[in-house]
Amino acid sequence: MAVTGTAAHGPLAGVRVVELAGIGPGPFAAMLLADLGADVVRVDRPGGAGLAVNPEYDVTNRNKRSVLIDLKSPDGAARVLDLVDRADILIEGYRPGVAERLGVGPETCHARNPRLVYGRMTGWGQDGPLAQRAGHDIAYIALTGTLGMIGTPGEPPPAPANLLGDYAGGSLYLVVGVLAALHHARATGTGQVVDAAIVDGTAHLATMIHGMLAAGGWQDRRAANLLDGGCPYYGTYETADGKYMAVGALEPQFYDRFVDLLGLAEFADARKDWTRWAELRRTVAARFKTRTRDEWTAVFEGSDACVAPVLSLREAPAHPHLAARGTFTDHGGITQPAPAPRFSVTHTSVRSGPAQPGADVADVAHDWDVPDLLKGSPE
Repeated sequence: MAVTGTAAHGPLAGVRVVELAGIGPGPFAAMLLADLGADVVRVDRPGGAGLAVNPEYDVTNRNKRSVLIDLKSPDGAARVLDLVDRADILIEGYRPGVAERLGVGPETCHARNPRLVYGRMTGWGQDGPLAQRAGHDIAYIALTGTLGMIGTPGEPPPAPANLLGDYAGGSLYLVVGVLAALHHARATGTGQVVDAAIVDGTAHLATMIHGMLAAGGWQDRRAANLLDGGCPYYGTYETADGKYMAVGALEPQFYDRFVDLLGLAEFADARKDWTRWAELRRTVAARFKTRTRDEWTAVFEGSDACVAPVLSLREAPAHPHLAARGTFTDHGGITQPAPAPRFSVTHTSVRSGPAQPGADVADVAHDWDVPDLLKGSPE
């Protein structure tokens, strides 16, 4: 069914967001707000500073609009503050103190718009001994203990792309924070600053693990626990063609089906017998090596053994389940994840491709009623 009207733009339709351009978790957070229907205006600086790819492929800037403002120019801050006057949320990802030096810090912005939610995205946070130090995802998650949980004993912990820190511990917590603060601002008329630090968010992700650690149900070392690869029926195994299957047969009924389909009935009683786990792992590994990934996928198809093929980024969109749900979408010739989560009334969609730096100055000036935005706009 075609969706028309305001509902087509998501639950945040009407919310205005100013994003001060950066890279990584800030743009991703702003993309999520844009996916949910917010009118996100990205303030790019002349010369730009984004991913090392053509801006046409930077899909974290989809559903946004872009204006060019040089914050270091004499009227740069004033032009941003004109947007702030009309915004509900501002997102910046500078080191602590930089926004203040540029004239667009929280105090200045709140003087212009007391209801503004000012979202700050950093790795270390706004204070603390490391606040001014440079860093990236891998360093942030290293200090929180989460990186040290991952990988094989005796080998360096692997880098989990930048998903765990930048996006899970950073972007998602910033979005939760600014939406909670927006709710408060609309109820009270008072905005506030949201200090979203990747170290805080990533530590928070491990809350359940810390509870298990305190209770003695988690060992503080890698591959020694139920969910970190220590358990032979929760992990990945190589297949005959050099690909992999993922196994998560934790509950008794799922484990029983798992060993049955593998043809390992002799291990039916080994689920809780830790003394047999090493033997079980070796046997399961050897069995998976006897067939290809696709052959094993066919064996487990339709079962509740909780086994799935490990797909590549290019393979995933074609999986029948993901294709049926529309988990991925094509827009402008780019296959990309569709907006998430889903809403029964205020549907979301990819409405526009990546915003091109400075391409929307005239439209934003008109729609936000900021005519001065056109003055001295960089070419």
